[in-house]
Amino acid sequence: MAELNPPPTAVGRFPQDRLDLDERVQAQVRESFAYVWRLLRRLGLGPTDAEDAAQQVFIVLAKKISELECGKERAFLYGTAVRIAWRARRTLERRREELRPAVDEEDCPSPAPDQILAQREARSLLDQILGSLPLDVRTVFVLFEVEGLSLTEIARALEIPRGTVASRLRRGRTEFRRMVRRVEHRRVESWSEA
Repeated sequence: MAELNPPPTAVGRFPQDRLDLDERVQAQVRESFAYVWRLLRRLGLGPTDAEDAAQQVFIVLAKKISELECGKERAFLYGTAVRIAWRARRTLERRREELRPAVDEEDCPSPAPDQILAQREARSLLDQILGSLPLDVRTVFVLFEVEGLSLTEIARALEIPRGTVASRLRRGRTEFRRMVRRVEHRRVESWSEA
């Protein structure tokens, strides 16, 4: 009589496989949490909302990690962060809460007060300009211009055609330049009045 072997089990069912998956999630949290939080802030969430949304992004990652091919985690995080930011913004808009301007405060070694003021003004202006862009255009613009992703990476992360990404990027750049020119024009006018 032939000896019966136990049926093969699916990948991820052995305790060691689960540990490997947990290690992948932990590594992504360590490596990408700050990036995901910053991305969520640039997509219009306040600091507290961005922290909550970042945690949601990593919860989704933890649930889906066994289905995710190694090396694809970062693209998955981008797409998940964008979708969670959209959902959070819709919720906030429904509640009609006023969003605070997204200002990314960074610690720097004793800058001069005028440098601090100039940095805050620049960040505030950037966030104001980004906030004026439609969300779909802003998302592509931020991922490309601020975070340095390629058009292909953005298309993959957002699950949209590459041509749509290129179109939104063009619109974002055009609108961004227009807003910068408007701000510069206002500054020139205010200086000439003084």
